[in-house]
Amino acid sequence: MSARGFIIGAPRSGAGKTSVTIGLLRAMRRRGLRVRGVKSGPDYIDPGFHAVACGAAGVNLDCWAMPPDYAQCLATSAAAGMDIVVIESAMGLFDGVAAPAGRSGAAADLARLLRLPVVLVLDVSGQSQTAAAVALGFANYDPGVRIGGVILNRVGSDRHRRLVTGAIERLGLPVLGSVPRDPTIALPERHLGLVQAREQADAEHSIERLADAMERYVDIAGLLDIAAPLAAGDGAACAALPPPGQRIAIADDAAFSFLYPHVASHWRDIGAELIPFSPLADQAPDTSCDACWLPGGYPELHGGSLAAAHNFKAGMRAFAAAKPVHGECGGYMVMGEGLEDASGAMHAMLGLLSHCTSFAHRRMNLGYRQARLLADGPLGQRDEVIRGHEFHYATVTSPGRDTPFAELADSQGAAIGPVGGRRGLVTGAFFHAIARGD
Repeated sequence: MSARGFIIGAPRSGAGKTSVTIGLLRAMRRRGLRVRGVKSGPDYIDPGFHAVACGAAGVNLDCWAMPPDYAQCLATSAAAGMDIVVIESAMGLFDGVAAPAGRSGAAADLARLLRLPVVLVLDVSGQSQTAAAVALGFANYDPGVRIGGVILNRVGSDRHRRLVTGAIERLGLPVLGSVPRDPTIALPERHLGLVQAREQADAEHSIERLADAMERYVDIAGLLDIAAPLAAGDGAACAALPPPGQRIAIADDAAFSFLYPHVASHWRDIGAELIPFSPLADQAPDTSCDACWLPGGYPELHGGSLAAAHNFKAGMRAFAAAKPVHGECGGYMVMGEGLEDASGAMHAMLGLLSHCTSFAHRRMNLGYRQARLLADGPLGQRDEVIRGHEFHYATVTSPGRDTPFAELADSQGAAIGPVGGRRGLVTGAFFHAIARGD
């Protein structure tokens, strides 16, 4: 494997990691490099931007939700045929859950596992030489994590840049870039993060502007010099989620798009066919498929359109009468009887399960989850444990009358209780599956 790589990390969320990563991916692609973006941790949206920026499908790596040998196997696969792999950290570089060494889910786990250097993005707005103390802390915090260099973000002036750069470089850390404050290159956001690349008509223009900024303000040649070979792994994909069928109908549009790339790739690799359809275009699942999957997404923004999609609703009900249907998060919301949007309007959904959900009564649910399956189904066999996460603001306003889908626990194993629903061949929950537990 010839690919080299590095990790883009930061002290916290909001420091500018995603913008820097997207811009660097496109800038490196401009140079004729074969480059792939990787996201550390559970995130559906950033890998979509990575894919548009570099022309290669994104992938997620997570050392809590995945056994390390599986994460390393996926990293090796992602690096195949590439020159450079850029891994974007979630949250702060060392932010994870309390867990045995290497299993916290922090990007630092990947830095140790794959033996890659970290490029630290520092938002230096509101400080100057103090940024050097932050960089020094990162450089000394964990001897197994090497800080290869620093990119300054949101720099206020040339004087500001000189002050911060001089203080950091006196520590022996190279400053590889200095990006000024520029609100015109910010990407639009909403309640689950960035607005998806597929929903932005000017996404390509935004990515080009980010690449222009990286070309102008970042030492890309210096970044390539510090990149290191990924520590290869040859483990089998034993923790991969099984496909729910041979031919799988997948809802795929602006309301249903949260399917992890590593899940879809594994299904295809072992011979399954994924047949997309768009509920927002009033399409029903292909009747030749033997399972249907409704991923998460943003159905709460499209309640009226989904309620009026009569062909979609009739086709789903006919499909579910004979074949398995599973819904994750947003998909689970649509499988219920009703969905209340942010304005308080209630929209009739599929009624395949009996619960109702609301986006008007919001409460953030966020964290790693362990799901013990209560019956054989599309995610695995009864009593099998699947690792994944929840991230949603919707609430269940009526729990319905269905049998629970799984028993849920948090990252520490503390019981959360029964979740989701099961009725006949229909299953669903807010839980997003990532990999089989170990």
